[in-house]
Amino acid sequence: MKKLLFICHGNICRSPMAEFVMKDMVEKHGLSHWVEVASAATSTEELGNPVHPGTRCKLGEHGISCKGKTARQVTREDYQDYDLLIGMDEWNMKNLRRLFPDDPEHKLVKLLSLCGDGRDVADPWYTGDFEATWQDVNRGCEALLEQLIKEGER
Repeated sequence: MKKLLFICHGNICRSPMAEFVMKDMVEKHGLSHWVEVASAATSTEELGNPVHPGTRCKLGEHGISCKGKTARQVTREDYQDYDLLIGMDEWNMKNLRRLFPDDPEHKLVKLLSLCGDGRDVADPWYTGDFEATWQDVNRGCEALLEQLIKEGER
């Protein structure tokens, strides 16, 4: 079982979008039995809140539901429980490195670095542009899916 945790600041916009996009990709490729996906926040600001309406709408446009998802905070236990902790931007990565300073298993990764791009995933909280976030998340998740498929072939 490969366990993935997507992480952003509040766990209401980018990381839940990545969570549900990845779940959709995993299911469509018949990998649900092998890949588990979740998301979390680095902050406490949105804990218990549902996914942002803009993210829900964008996912819905593509037939993806995020019903029932509420924000939760990343914990120290998540390092042991997940194979990859995937941040959406450099600020998230800084917070993750503070929480997991040694990262002995090299589990911390920035999403767009998986497709050779060092950029941050566009943050719709500030821009209102959920389409840009959708494009970034899809690029990163496609690259991650390719990586998982290659690992599964070994």
